Amino acid sequence: MSDTLASLKQFCCSDTAIFSLAMSSQNSPNPALGYAAAIAVTLIWATWLVASRAGAQSPLTIYDQTALRYGVSSIVALPIVLYFKPWRTMSLQRIAVTSFLLGPVYILAVFLAFEHAPAAHGGIFMNGALPAITLFVSWLLLKQSVHRLQLVGVIMIIAGAILAAADAAELSIANAWIGDGLFFISAIFFSGYLIAARLWNISTTQVLFCSSIINAALFVPIWYWFLPSGISETSQSQLLIQTLYQGLIPGLIGLLLVAVATRNIGPSSTAAFMAAVPTLGSILGAVLLGEMLGKLGWMSLLILTPGILLVAFYSSKQRQ
Repeated sequence: MSDTLASLKQFCCSDTAIFSLAMSSQNSPNPALGYAAAIAVTLIWATWLVASRAGAQSPLTIYDQTALRYGVSSIVALPIVLYFKPWRTMSLQRIAVTSFLLGPVYILAVFLAFEHAPAAHGGIFMNGALPAITLFVSWLLLKQSVHRLQLVGVIMIIAGAILAAADAAELSIANAWIGDGLFFISAIFFSGYLIAARLWNISTTQVLFCSSIINAALFVPIWYWFLPSGISETSQSQLLIQTLYQGLIPGLIGLLLVAVATRNIGPSSTAAFMAAVPTLGSILGAVLLGEMLGKLGWMSLLILTPGILLVAFYSSKQRQ
């Protein structure tokens, strides 16, 4: 998760024309504004878990949700991309790799996972596992040093995931293990993207170009002509929620809020807030969707959350 923040901070700061409001609205840091932004982005990513689970339980297919994600975001991103022309500073290899890591395979795995596992498991096996996976890949490929307390954090994350899986078995949640595995695979994809973003200094406009424009051009026509759709059977309110949460709020507004938070309170403090995403997502899933965790599930969050904090805090410290 700290790698997420470090990468986001890096490429948010690189396109000052887009994020001028976030990065230069004041000459000195404003802690109150930073804390407000950190709380807001935590709420956004936690509610995205619930919205995605609700979308999986609606008539929408995983292909509909993927088309909404790429289609809506591409409409917003297109004028920005045309203005900055980020493809001029990227090789074809980097465009292909970045687009693939953020592409349909990754997104379809996420949405298919929500069809099998509750929202809480998305926070645990995807958001929770992400810092541990990224730390391992950074150590393996980039030879990044690992603090001993980070290893403790990784062990805690693994223990939390095992308890969550045991909780699903105890509650007899059918096929939850399939969703958990898919969440873990999606975390591997996003971790790979974070590593690429750091190695190649990928900017915001390059992300928008690869993630939104390229993938929309590849996937939306295939979805429209060949893939099954449930949009016509979906209520307008549910369609609006999915349009906002898949195509606009997390990827675009979320980036801006992360930039504001890291600018005003730093990546370590922002990571501390975002460590609450799995727990908050679990609570919202219980309240809004009636997906109650058992004792083992709540225990998993009690172990997982401080584990995320340990990995995030020391990873962020290494970059300061």
